[in-house]
Amino acid sequence: MKIIIINGPNLNLLGTREPSIYGNAFFADYFLKLQSWLPEVELEYFQSNLEGEIVSKIQQTGFHYQGIVLNAGGYTHTSVAIADAIMAVSAPVVEVHISNIFAREEFRHKSIIGPYCAGTIGGFGLDSYRLAIESFRKPA
Repeated sequence: MKIIIINGPNLNLLGTREPSIYGNAFFADYFLKLQSWLPEVELEYFQSNLEGEIVSKIQQTGFHYQGIVLNAGGYTHTSVAIADAIMAVSAPVVEVHISNIFAREEFRHKSIIGPYCAGTIGGFGLDSYRLAIESFRKPA
């Protein structure tokens, strides 16, 4: 099973950005843990602060991978282009948030991309990514 994790703007600052909200773990370290916990899953990681690059990565992988885990960051609430890319591909997409967006500012409560995703997982810190990956695995 091949799955890509796509992180959007400012998520390259995990570990240093607002640790009271996002924790103080670096994503690169967590990604290595994911790979060791899930050796049967071929994981790839991509991060960009640019909306168009995220759209392109969804298009490049969305017909060949078995799943996309997407934390679009602030684009969650603003990007019609990312929503359109999700609709255009055949791979299921799971929307991920590290924090509980419903316990934050009101503008974060609305996800433009959520209606086009297979599901949404948030509020479990970095473990939200593992839970999203687990959602692609079929029960035995």
